[in-house]
Amino acid sequence: MRVLLIEDDETLTAAVAAGLAADGIQTDACGDGEEGLALLCGGVYDACCLDRMLPGLDGLAVLRRARAAGVATPVLLLTALARVGDRVDGLDAGADDYLAKPFDLRELAARLRALARRPAGFEPGRWIAAGCVTLYPNELRLEGPAGPVKVSKTECELLEMLLRSPGRLLARETLLARVWGAAAEVEDSSLDSYIYLVRRKLAKAGAGDAVRLATVRGAGYRLELAGC
Repeated sequence: MRVLLIEDDETLTAAVAAGLAADGIQTDACGDGEEGLALLCGGVYDACCLDRMLPGLDGLAVLRRARAAGVATPVLLLTALARVGDRVDGLDAGADDYLAKPFDLRELAARLRALARRPAGFEPGRWIAAGCVTLYPNELRLEGPAGPVKVSKTECELLEMLLRSPGRLLARETLLARVWGAAAEVEDSSLDSYIYLVRRKLAKAGAGDAVRLATVRGAGYRLELAGC
């Protein structure tokens, strides 16, 4: 299980990451709202722990923008604001659960496991569109002008990251860490093989030159849209 922790308190971040690791939960962490939004929109996580008070972009803004972009990752809102109105604001913004600070790490881990047990795309109608193609992660299905194409779980995770970040360079290291896990021993050639398969699936769906997966030599890959 892999979660994203968006929290600007470095001491709390270290404690949470260590506690979750002891429970078998891998954590990617950042302390800024803008960076957190990019990671949440571009990454593939089982759940996200989101602090409400963040520099750059507050937690509710991160949550609203992520939901508006079609991100369905379960989000657990962490905050020192524990009034009923604060909880309602967080849930209305798109949070799946709410945990007030200070909290017990065992409860945090239990709530994350509960969120992750929900079926992928717990929210109905989950899909990610870019240009003339649409990915349905729940069904492992890619659709384009030429019709539907089945994709594997790994292909789907790569496509999800790419389709959520059109025009943005995704480093090889980022793709490897997010899809296979930071600790996984995966050769670069495996990524290249899956990129080749993803290109074939895009072509089979009829994307043509309108949705193109470009190689940035020595750096990574970028999804380029030319209109459909």
